[in-house]
Formats: sequence, structure tokens, C-alpha cells
Amino acid sequence: MTKEDRREQILDAATAVVAQVGLAGASTDVIARAADVSQPYVVRTFGGKQPLIEAVFARVAERVVAAFEHAPTDGDPEACLGHAYMELVHDRDVLLVLMHGFTASSDPGVGAATRGCMDAVFRICRERLGDERRATEFIAHGMLLNVMLAMDAWNHPENPDLSRLAESTMTAAALNVKLGEK
Repeated sequence: MTKEDRREQILDAATAVVAQVGLAGASTDVIARAADVSQPYVVRTFGGKQPLIEAVFARVAERVVAAFEHAPTDGDPEACLGHAYMELVHDRDVLLVLMHGFTASSDPGVGAATRGCMDAVFRICRERLGDERRATEFIAHGMLLNVMLAMDAWNHPENPDLSRLAESTMTAAALNVKLGEK
């Protein structure tokens, strides 16, 4: 395996670990085990936990922005942007890392990545949708959808009002994805 392939392997593992346990639980030791490499190799490759975590968030932010940038343009702009994003979050780790990033904005690298991501997404949405109000509403609805997806709200009938909120946000059938799965 090349050095770059091994680096990607570690980033993949770190993304999965951060998605599951958040920033605090994502030690270089846990990430190394998940990547099936030694902890010193992780540190040698990235220089420590902070640069690795920053690389994870930068990578996820780049994927989100790319999904919006490359969304189809042949059809309703909201539907095209929404579909592109839902395709992206088929990978539940992307969604969960993004959610962790929104709550860690005081971390310099993570905060910069998530703020830059939202800045770019808003610009793209504003350009595609034609006005700031529509873009704001689209993103606000998307953030509610993110929370519903992160909570796996569709799969918890013991909370009927949460289920109603999830359904009113977007029905599981309209998502065209198996919620709660990668």
C-alpha cells in the first residue's frame, strides 16, 4: 500500500471513529486500531490528533461543498440540490461528522472547516435558487433534516411526536434511502 493509500485508510477510519464517538473519544490510539495501523504511524503521518481531526473535518467539508457544486442543474433547483445532498449522506459518517463539527466551532481547525463549508453551501444555494430568502429557508430545512437523520428519527415509533416531525420534514419514501444505514 502506498503512503497516500495508507493516509486515506487512516482518514477513513478517523471519520468513522469521530462519527461514532465525537472529538473527545477519537484518540489516535482508537483511530489507529480502527485503521489497523500503529498509533505511532498515525502520529507520524499526521503530526498528532489535532492535525488528523482537522484533516477529517476539512475532507468532509470538501465533500459537502462538492456535492452542492456538482448537483445536477436540469430540473427544480431545490430538488437537484436536495437530491445531491441526500446522496452524500447515504454515508452516515459524513452526516455525523458534520454534526460534530457544528458543535465544535470553537476548535480553530474544525470551526474554520465547518464555517467555510456553510459559507460555500449558502453561496451555492443562493446562486442556484435565485434569492437569499429561498436559500436561507432551504438550508434551515436541511439543518432540521440533518438533525432528524442524525437522531434516526424515522425509526423510533416510541416517540410519536418526533416521528410526526420527521415525517413532516420529509417522508422516508421521499428520501429514497434506507435511513440509519450506510
